[in-house]
Amino acid sequence: MRSVEEQLHRVLAAAVRPAPVRVAISEAQGLLCAEEVVAETALPGFDQAAVDGYAVRSVDVQAAAEEPVVLPVVGEIPAGSRQPHRLQPGQAVRVVTGAPLPTLADAVVPLGYTDEHPAKVTVNRPVPSAGFVRKAGEDVQTGDVAVRSGSPIGSAQVGLLAAVGRSKVLVHPQPRVSVISVGDELVDIDRDPGPGQIFDVNSYALTAAARDAGAEATRVGIASTDPRRLREIVEGRLLISEVVVIAGGVGGSAGDEVRAALADLGELDVTRVAMHPGSVQGFGRLGPDAVPTFLLPSNPISALVVFEVLVRPLIRTALGKRTPTRRSVRARLLAPVTSTKGRRGYLRGQLLRDTETGEYLVQPLGTAGAHLLASLAEANCLVVIDEDVTDVAEGDEVEVSFLAQRG
Repeated sequence: MRSVEEQLHRVLAAAVRPAPVRVAISEAQGLLCAEEVVAETALPGFDQAAVDGYAVRSVDVQAAAEEPVVLPVVGEIPAGSRQPHRLQPGQAVRVVTGAPLPTLADAVVPLGYTDEHPAKVTVNRPVPSAGFVRKAGEDVQTGDVAVRSGSPIGSAQVGLLAAVGRSKVLVHPQPRVSVISVGDELVDIDRDPGPGQIFDVNSYALTAAARDAGAEATRVGIASTDPRRLREIVEGRLLISEVVVIAGGVGGSAGDEVRAALADLGELDVTRVAMHPGSVQGFGRLGPDAVPTFLLPSNPISALVVFEVLVRPLIRTALGKRTPTRRSVRARLLAPVTSTKGRRGYLRGQLLRDTETGEYLVQPLGTAGAHLLASLAEANCLVVIDEDVTDVAEGDEVEVSFLAQRG
């Protein structure tokens, strides 16, 4: 039986990272930058007012520390003004936030420091040189790296790219993931199941999990178990995917049929991994591009757990993430749990935090059976139990792996 670490190592070694593409910055959010974005101009590009007030020479208002200073107001500069202005000694110019400073002005007196007179303003407090001024290049200098290669692009990075005049940016794109369900017992959710039939859960759930991982996921749906037709579907998806996930492709006669149908596309290694649920699983690289392909159990809980433990890290690696696995913490059990000896247990749980001590607490959910999908819907974590542990008592500490954040 193969260890989880060994299987994960095999999987991550097969990660296919799509070639970088250039996209509009509005489409780059959530992706990793694939270039060093160098600012071609300074940010801000000119000295500008940081507040509404009066542009002055700071030396002309220093006496306001002792008594008010009165200055003539010789003009007004709005934001976006392109008209040159020159300030003479002993004068003030009214400015609004973002307005360029007139020549010789080195400070802005906020309105609250004055009587706001439109013609002869009385200044009641001094300001230092550069006071309430955004200096040119204060944020980014020409030649500075605005966004580094490998940086996640969030809202701030999108704003910075816009601020330095970049409309497009090179990014590592989302890996394309195709999700297929196989099984003669499956029907789509828009049909009524007949005797012995069940709704196709896996293709919906696993596609959602792939999107949550950051992939561009396509739900192919239910594939025919006819060998020729199944091969055609999989072969077609291999041409346009970086990852293919086939649920229901391991175990029993159905698994044998799937492997036989795909045998000439590449090698699929079906093995037992020392984990539960989802011990029996398959992985290989198919097609001319050696696309990573997974065979997952038909049980939705088992399929989702295997996806979380093995498929999700592959997707995150393909995205270029430095840490492909979820964050984990130690938490104290609120109820006892049991696990299968010799296999690493991944049990559903609800992670809590003590408001007084800050300690993490975890309530196990649905440990009675691997088939309880409702318990996974309530879970926000997986309780990870070591292979050599079978019983964990209430109050003991365990490792807990976060699942997707819930609103």
